[in-house]
Amino acid sequence: MKITQLEKRPNIGQDKKLNDKFTHFEKLINELKKKEIPSDIVSSINQYIEEVNSFLGSNKDFRVQIRKSQNSILKLINKELKLIPKNFYLFRWMSMGISIFGIPLGVVIATSTKIWGLFGIGIPIGVIIGMAIGAGMDKKAFKEDRQLNIIAVG
Repeated sequence: MKITQLEKRPNIGQDKKLNDKFTHFEKLINELKKKEIPSDIVSSINQYIEEVNSFLGSNKDFRVQIRKSQNSILKLINKELKLIPKNFYLFRWMSMGISIFGIPLGVVIATSTKIWGLFGIGIPIGVIIGMAIGAGMDKKAFKEDRQLNIIAVG
């Protein structure tokens, strides 16, 4: 089973935001076509593409539909095939580093020095730790050929 072709709307180039969303979604579809994907997952992906192809609303609503379909496809392939876009873990762990490492570290530094202004110093440290963990996980996914050659965009 093959992945359905994404159909370009007429006059899409006149709306820069819409054109960017559409182009990014098109890149995702093209990257998926390069992978060996089971037919049941291809069927689900085709349903999301068909929702975009058959959408008749305004350009703004069309952008929302593209984003919803793209996010649904990314969640599906992540869950079922463990495929991820570039920097997936980097972005995820950057924010987790703040909450897991940064804030507790800031509290420890502030309470031990009794200078509460140092509380914020833990946040950038947490970001750096999270980025290091995420970059390592992204590198591992690349070596295992589980990484798509696109960057996740919301």
